[in-house]
Amino acid sequence: MKQNYVISCCSASDLTLELIQKLDLEMLCFHLTLDGVQYSDDLGQTLNIDHFYEEMAAGKMTKTSQIGIGEYMDHFEKYLAAGQDVLHITLSSGISGTYNSATAAAQVLHSQYPDRRLVVMDSLAASSGYGLLMAGICQERDKGATLDELIAYVERERLHLNHWFFSTDLQYYVRGGRISKASGFVGGLLNICPLLNVNKEGRLIPRTKCRGKRKAIETIVQRMEEHARDGHDYDGPVYLSQSACREDAEAVVNLIRDRFPKVGEISIFNIGALIGAHTGPGTVALFFWGDERGE
Repeated sequence: MKQNYVISCCSASDLTLELIQKLDLEMLCFHLTLDGVQYSDDLGQTLNIDHFYEEMAAGKMTKTSQIGIGEYMDHFEKYLAAGQDVLHITLSSGISGTYNSATAAAQVLHSQYPDRRLVVMDSLAASSGYGLLMAGICQERDKGATLDELIAYVERERLHLNHWFFSTDLQYYVRGGRISKASGFVGGLLNICPLLNVNKEGRLIPRTKCRGKRKAIETIVQRMEEHARDGHDYDGPVYLSQSACREDAEAVVNLIRDRFPKVGEISIFNIGALIGAHTGPGTVALFFWGDERGE
């Protein structure tokens, strides 16, 4: 029986347009500016993602902007006016203010559509980790879950979604003010690849420094060994996202297949322009279901 609600997310879930459509998800797009030209972060439809990273590598400046309250209101009202309820999951509030914007829009619309339900939830996730959570929600919907059951699923599972990622080029972290120029200079000389994860508040936290890319690839898979649900018997899906370094992502995949013989589907996605504008090319992110995230 088809439920009378829609599930919605934003483009920062870093899935493909084909998968968004297959999952029957509704989507809003963030905005970005590349070298003074404005684009929609619409999964590569108007701005080819390979070209985007080539331009970044050439030194072109990028700027991102979140989805506005008015955009959220227009998006939600389409479904409310058609007699449907809405469950919208946002990019982590630890990374973006978009949760606050979506919540503000929902508060306005609640009084206009008192007979409808509009629920906004914080994913506490980012990139294709956010995408993996959306895929899980849609799987529950397809099993016949009610809206309340989906809300409970998100509350129960979102902190079990593990995020680990490393970057091989620190200049974009320096440019964005995430690390100092001195640290970036020294890190570049020593070939340092920082390994980060997302904590229980949905914030990016540096965890360790790996000397060289090979060490970073080894270490990120070690973190999966330590934290994956059922350890080496993990049989769930694995998502990766990458920014113009697919060979590095494939090296991670090969190592996972060697160490997790029961692993389910492994998918590699592009890090979209919204997240990529801050990480730059050279980032690999790994997402899987595991133990509950800590501080």
